[in-house]
Amino acid sequence: MRTAKYSLLFILLTFLSFFMVELLNKRTLHPIQYLMIGLALLIFYTLLLSFSEYMAFGIAYLLSSVAIVLLIALYTRGMLKSNLLAAVVTGILFVLYGYLYIILQLQDFALLMGSIGLFAVLALTMYLTRKIDWYNILKNNGEK
Repeated sequence: MRTAKYSLLFILLTFLSFFMVELLNKRTLHPIQYLMIGLALLIFYTLLLSFSEYMAFGIAYLLSSVAIVLLIALYTRGMLKSNLLAAVVTGILFVLYGYLYIILQLQDFALLMGSIGLFAVLALTMYLTRKIDWYNILKNNGEK
């Protein structure tokens, strides 16, 4: 049940990761590609639920997260045509899913750890985008 509570947050963080890769590397992803990634993320929760009916939660979580991260990594490699960017996204996803597992195990400290994690993600995002001229990006996209 707690995994489902964090689902929207982790789906949004994954999309933020792809948006940042898109923005910082001047690549453009199609909305259908975002949809495919979103569907893979939703299937993670289905896999986790179905695996956890037959095995311990830790093993079910490991199998589900590795399967989805590898699926998204291979898809990322194909759509961005870059091993480096695929490795970056894969690393981010492994960190996200590892962090989610830790939060799920820390029942009493989940809110504190979640808040600290969100603070770190926001701080990193602000740092990475601090020099972006957002008005210029919007103008360039309008001209295309």
